[in-house]
Amino acid sequence: MTVSVVTDSTAYLPRERVGSYGLRVVPLHVRLDEVDSRHETVFGPEELTAVLESGQRVTTSGATVPEFVRAYRDALSAGASGILSVHLSGELSGTCDAARVAAREVDPDRIRVLDSRSVAMGLGFAVLAAAARAARGAPLPEVAAVAERTALRGTVLFSVQTIEYLRRGGRIGAGAALLGTALAVKPLLRVRAGLIEATEKVRTTGRAVSRLEELAVGALPDPVDSEPVALAVHHLAAPRRAETLARSVLARVPDCSDCVISEVGPTVGAHTGPGTVGVVVLPGGWGAPDPEAAS
Repeated sequence: MTVSVVTDSTAYLPRERVGSYGLRVVPLHVRLDEVDSRHETVFGPEELTAVLESGQRVTTSGATVPEFVRAYRDALSAGASGILSVHLSGELSGTCDAARVAAREVDPDRIRVLDSRSVAMGLGFAVLAAAARAARGAPLPEVAAVAERTALRGTVLFSVQTIEYLRRGGRIGAGAALLGTALAVKPLLRVRAGLIEATEKVRTTGRAVSRLEELAVGALPDPVDSEPVALAVHHLAAPRRAETLARSVLARVPDCSDCVISEVGPTVGAHTGPGTVGVVVLPGGWGAPDPEAAS
C-alpha cells in the first residue's frame, strides 16, 4: 500500500504524467456570464481565448467539498495507506479550504492537505516530487515534506498583455495593478508567498520574453550548471513565444532534468488573458524525470 497523491487541475500536468503516477486530479470550475458552470478540464484554451476576446465575462471557482470527498474515498477504497492532497495557493482560491473540510469528513488521520503557495507547474513539480517519493513506499509525513520543500524551491514568473484580467478577478491589488495601466506596457509578475505581485514593466512583448529568460536564469544558483534544474513554460494562445522562451532558457541551463511546455486552462487563463507566457524554474529538479526512474 502506498500514499496516494491528489491535486487539482491548475497544476497543468501533462496527461501522461497523471496516468503514470496514478494521480487523482480534482477539477476547478469555470462559468460564462454567471451561468453555464463547467469543469475546467472540459473547457479548452481555444474556447477560453475566443470567449475572452468576444468580451464575455469568465469567472472561476474552486473545487468543492463533495468532489474532494469522492476523490479521497476512491483512493482509500483502492488501497491507499494515506493521501497527500496538494493544491494551488490558498491566497488565490478556496480549493485548499474545501480539501481540508473533506479530509476531516473522510479520515483526518490518513489525509494531509498541503497549500503549495504556488500554481501551475510550481504546484505540479511539487506533486511529481511527492508522487515519486510515494512510489518508493515512503510514508505520508515524508511524502508531504518532500512536496512542501519542492514547492518552496520553485520560482513562478509570467508576463501578460494586460493587467486588466487580473484586476477584474481580484487576483492582484489595486496598487500593483497601477504598474500595468499605461498603454504599450507589458507587466512582469511573479508568485511570491502564494500571492501574485508585479515586479516590473517593459515596453514590448519581445522584451517581456527576454526579461522572463533573464529572471528565470537569475533565480538559479550560480553557476547554473551546479545542479539539475526542472523547467516549465506555460502560455495561453502564445505557443511560439513559449517555444522561444523554452529554447532560450534551455540554452543557458546545461543540466535540465525535465522540461514541460503546456498551455494553461481557464482557471489561470481567465485571470491572465490571451498572450500570457510564464516560466517555472526549480533548482535541484523534482526527482526522477520519469516514472520508471522513480519506481
